[in-house]
Amino acid sequence: MEQVSSVGKWVHITVTNGYDLKGFKGDNPVTFIRAEFNQVVIGDSAKIAVSPEGTAKYNFTSSLELSVEGITLDDLAHKPVFLTMIELLPKEKKQKDEKTIVLGQAVVDLLPLLEGETSFEMAVPLHPVQGSPLETLSPSSKQCSLEVKVFVAEPLLTPAQVSGSNLLKVTLEAAYSVPDAFKDYPIIFKNGNLKLGGEREPVPRPKKWPIANILAPGACNIPDAFIVGGPYEEEEGELNHPEDREFRNQAECVKKRIVWDLESRYYLDPTAVASFQKRIADCRYLPVEITRIPVVTLPKGKSGKFEKVDDENQLSFHGVAYVNMVPLLYPGVNRIRGAFHVYPYLDNTVFAKQTPSLKSQSSDTPVEGEAPLSHNPEGQQYLEAGTYIVLEIQLKKALVPKRMPEELARRVKEMIPPRPPLTRRTGGAQKAMSDYHIQIKSISRAILDEYHRMFGKQVIKEGSDLDSETLEEQKCQLNYELNCSGKYFAFKEQLKHAVVKIVREKYLKTTAFESQEELQTFISELYVFLIDQMHVALNQTMPDDIQGTTSTIYTSSEQLRLFAYEAEVNENFEIAAVYYEERLVREPQNLDHWLDYGAFCLLIEDNIKAQECFRKALSLNENHIPSLLLCGVLAVLIENYEQAEIFFEDATCLEPTNVIAWTLLGLFYEIQNNDIRMEMAFHEAFKQLQTQTLQIRVTKQKSIGTIDYVEDGGKIESSLGPWGTTESSTTTIKVEAPPGRRGMISGLKCLLRLFFKLYRLYYFINGRKAILSEFNLLGTSATLSVLDEFLEDSSKLHAELQEPKMSSQLLEPSIGHKSSNVFLKDITGKKEIPKCQEPPTLLPPISSGVPQPSTTIFMETIHFLMKVNAVQFVHRVLAHELLCPQGGPSCEYYLVLAQTHLLKKDFAKTEEYLQQAAQMDYLNPNVWGMKGHLYFLSGNHAEAKACYERAVSFVVDASEMHFIFLRLGRIYLEEKEYEKSKKTYMQACKRSPSCLTWLGLGIACYRLEELTEAEDALTEANALNNYNAEVWAYLALVCLKVGRQLEAEQAYKYTIKLKLKDEALLAEIHRVQEMVGFGDPSF
Repeated sequence: MEQVSSVGKWVHITVTNGYDLKGFKGDNPVTFIRAEFNQVVIGDSAKIAVSPEGTAKYNFTSSLELSVEGITLDDLAHKPVFLTMIELLPKEKKQKDEKTIVLGQAVVDLLPLLEGETSFEMAVPLHPVQGSPLETLSPSSKQCSLEVKVFVAEPLLTPAQVSGSNLLKVTLEAAYSVPDAFKDYPIIFKNGNLKLGGEREPVPRPKKWPIANILAPGACNIPDAFIVGGPYEEEEGELNHPEDREFRNQAECVKKRIVWDLESRYYLDPTAVASFQKRIADCRYLPVEITRIPVVTLPKGKSGKFEKVDDENQLSFHGVAYVNMVPLLYPGVNRIRGAFHVYPYLDNTVFAKQTPSLKSQSSDTPVEGEAPLSHNPEGQQYLEAGTYIVLEIQLKKALVPKRMPEELARRVKEMIPPRPPLTRRTGGAQKAMSDYHIQIKSISRAILDEYHRMFGKQVIKEGSDLDSETLEEQKCQLNYELNCSGKYFAFKEQLKHAVVKIVREKYLKTTAFESQEELQTFISELYVFLIDQMHVALNQTMPDDIQGTTSTIYTSSEQLRLFAYEAEVNENFEIAAVYYEERLVREPQNLDHWLDYGAFCLLIEDNIKAQECFRKALSLNENHIPSLLLCGVLAVLIENYEQAEIFFEDATCLEPTNVIAWTLLGLFYEIQNNDIRMEMAFHEAFKQLQTQTLQIRVTKQKSIGTIDYVEDGGKIESSLGPWGTTESSTTTIKVEAPPGRRGMISGLKCLLRLFFKLYRLYYFINGRKAILSEFNLLGTSATLSVLDEFLEDSSKLHAELQEPKMSSQLLEPSIGHKSSNVFLKDITGKKEIPKCQEPPTLLPPISSGVPQPSTTIFMETIHFLMKVNAVQFVHRVLAHELLCPQGGPSCEYYLVLAQTHLLKKDFAKTEEYLQQAAQMDYLNPNVWGMKGHLYFLSGNHAEAKACYERAVSFVVDASEMHFIFLRLGRIYLEEKEYEKSKKTYMQACKRSPSCLTWLGLGIACYRLEELTEAEDALTEANALNNYNAEVWAYLALVCLKVGRQLEAEQAYKYTIKLKLKDEALLAEIHRVQEMVGFGDPSF
């Protein structure tokens, strides 16, 4: 592997001094240094006497010459220079030769020469041999050492060679859970120890040189190289799953193991690096063989006790581990470490693993024509014992470089224009005065509202006076209420900023006062000024009812988002766009508004405008992960793959724990046909999801210790949730129940659990038809009403004493509801459990010793994509979900499929997938809700009504209850069930009020002849949206019925102006106008 240019170059090793030395004989022992490399002596130093202080000046230089057949660069990588200190003992009588004894050994690692260095110096410790006087040094004494300098006349490698080469390190740590038969015969392991178990191997522990005949035990250790271990879940091997934890703990603590702790190093020149990389891509696996080598005892007189048998026929217990080397081709990865199963060695299997055309064969699947596993009965014992080896493979530099975060950030900045600078805030004394007046007016209105709330709304007429005592009493009560409620403090804080600005801008006071008198003088002057300005502000305003002005109802950003979403679902895209754009005009620096508008543009297939919105959001915050991901998704949709890769990589770099970012990166690599990087991204996404699941499980277990009724599945309806939340993050809110009511809660919970178990068991044993027929016999409405009333009352009591667990995620919860069916193992053991099924919200979770993710990386990504309407991407992810071992065809899977086809108005496919979802989870309210939407959009309002009623009757709400209430209320209106319609719309107004909910309530009240309530509801609807022609039409009808001619004509005028499309409603207005004789000013 070495370069030709290094041949003939010399490496010089100079030992200058020795420190803290000690010998066997006398205070001034005579010693010399022997240098060895590759078990060959390359020189001895002169014999030097050690001073009484323990120092010696050797100034001894030995050299190595690099050659093609002799010492190579690869030798320098994995073989050190050993410096052995030898003491010369005094000659005894009749002794011909000098007698010597070894004191210790030092190790010099030549690796820095392969990193481009030409010289380096170090003080290497001198490790004592057994019995050496250096061992007897006290702990407080300094360790004896040698001062060494290594140098070359010119670099062994050129800068280009250093940049293109690499260093491969292979560390074999240990083999665990070895077969019991290993103890029956004498065995020798090269630099390894057979241990019977009983305790875990310590970490960190030093790595050892793979070299025999090292005299000093301490010299076996590689300097500054340690085995540090790590969590099983972070390994790259085969036994890194949570279910393997118990077995590995037992194997690494109790069972027999063989410990090597050896590290072999190999220098790879640029050609070898390319070859190594290609070999991994072609074959994927590195076979690591393990055998048992018997030894024989030598006759007396030989130098050793044992001798290895070289005959290959003597090899037994021949096994092999297959190390997946593909992670080394992941960007930025230069190390893999893990535990790998040991399999029986079979030539055909090993050959198949090393053949590119057969690389897809699994390690335990025999290829055609190979011998059966019984052909290697001794190797079969590895499988029976569960033997595995722990191996580490490390490169100095990653084979595939990874983009640096700085480079990714720079590329993103190049693609995304910088955000415009914020508008400069106006300042000065006049602005400070204006702000003070505004705050005074605001506080005065709030105090007046509080007064009206306490004492009623009264208007003092001219010439009339209230009793002074009454006024004083009201003043005291008002002050007391303001202080007790904390409003006084809030008003003071509200006013403080405006006063500070006046001090700074008008009085130019920005530094501390020099004396207390100066401070008091300034405060008095400021107080007079502020009181005068307060009177000026109060004189400029009047009470609303005296002034006669009409108050303006301000709609919040969340309300605008709801109105836009309503229009979007009802396919009023122009109105939806108006609401989205109004949010942007109000808060142009709010990136959530840009993301929502971009998602809307994706829905209407305006990809160019969607891209502009997502890039605008990213320009506001370059580190916002959802914006980066959406920019990447849009880049893929418009086939700009280079930019897409940068966006996705930057997202994974900024937030390495983001499951959705890694999954989208894997999907991108799949589009690029880059299987290795796709595998890397999916593997990382799954690992992060598993880690998050474990963290959630630990959090739940901790919460159980104090509160036993924090339920899964409690949720807040938040289809309009914020974008800035972290994916898959869960916050648990725990509330302590009052002691006197815990027993009642516990009893109700037990009763509910029993009820659900019996109900579901009956359903699954007798089938769906049996349940439905039973309901028909008992009377469906009566049975459901009893069930719903029982569950509703229980859930109300439960809700009073606890808060549900709130989950804030980057996904639309419309598909997020989990299945609620449960199988009883002893009854349905022979029946396969659908993958979507999980414990219901009222049942405790079934604990399995291993926490498994309740969802998959692909379903998490699907939720995100459905939220942003990226339906083009969803079908690709659904294919992965179908093939995923943790996924498959589940209720959630079919719900997503149904939703995608419902968006396309493919009602037949939608119904087919909803039937599949219902078969898997008949009690999922989202199934019934989406069924209702299907029948409603297809015109079958009778079926839609039944589905909506079933969805509303569940204890757990469906995710889109707002539209369920809206459409169910509308169906009730069509069928003239006005009382039911009124109750339904009232629930909708209570949960999420909008123009449509108030309109529906107003219509129901009008049909019930409750004109006052109808007018109030229609007024609320009109205040939220005064461009709705139907609202003006019903206001006109109400005014006609109550006889208010002017208002009736005004409402009718706006009805015509806004072009009411309901001809029947317009005809009804005309009939009422004819009946009352007014209302149409045109005749």
